Amino acid sequence: MQTVLSVGIDALAYGMVLFVISIGLSVTMGLMRVVNLAHGAFAMIGGYIASYATQTLGFGYGVAILAAVVGTIIIAIPVERFLYRRIYGAPELTQVLMTIGITFCVIGIANYVFGPTLKTIPLPETLRGPVDLGFRSIAAHKLFAIACGVAVAGALWYLIERTSFGVKLRASVDNAAMAASLGVRTRIVYAVSFAVAVGLAAFGGIVGAELLPIEPYYALRYMVTFLVVVSVGGAGSIPGALLACLLLGAIDTTGRYLLPEYGEFFFYLAVIAIVCVFPRGLLGRRS
Repeated sequence: MQTVLSVGIDALAYGMVLFVISIGLSVTMGLMRVVNLAHGAFAMIGGYIASYATQTLGFGYGVAILAAVVGTIIIAIPVERFLYRRIYGAPELTQVLMTIGITFCVIGIANYVFGPTLKTIPLPETLRGPVDLGFRSIAAHKLFAIACGVAVAGALWYLIERTSFGVKLRASVDNAAMAASLGVRTRIVYAVSFAVAVGLAAFGGIVGAELLPIEPYYALRYMVTFLVVVSVGGAGSIPGALLACLLLGAIDTTGRYLLPEYGEFFFYLAVIAIVCVFPRGLLGRRS
């Protein structure tokens, strides 16, 4: 029973990290209809900014998170204005080629500016030590990641489902021309949605840096993982993404505990099985 509880806690922490990073991709793919393969690149940018802010500038962890999220959004604004707007509504292949090109450009810039080494984001004392749960001790940063995942899920669901902005976003996706004729400024709606998705990517990259280390090939290394989460959960579905992250996190963590020599075999085997049974994802919507 102790082993089961230990696996459960680790799986929950890993699943929540995946959720915080990949939920922004679910927003862009499911609500904005953009296959954004550069999503991991923005998470990497956030991690690099946070590392620079803490290691070089001496900022605290909280200030570094704020600086990284804001800095990543500022970097993303011209990218959305001059590149992404050209592919809204374009064929999926065009979107894939554009965004994967952006990914490789970011990787090249990161290698040139920061070098090929692994970057660390020092944790504050409150998140560095273990927390005794009775049956075992767990790193405090894992509990922090779980809390962040719950907070992000609730806030994003409320934003999309219970606010006027969410209504405008869904209307713009369903029929942009009709929404514009009713006074909805669709370009601003898309820009704000993209900024939210990028900000979440940066935040997730920082929170999950202990489990998914920041390095120049981060965007490429975890690209498939983020896409898998969206595909399994159903693009645009916040509960679906959360369920997919928890399920896949549990399967991957259990496999690594019991049969570590198989690596990610059970993770991708589960993905194949789920997609075969649920082609649109666990909670995917019909087009």
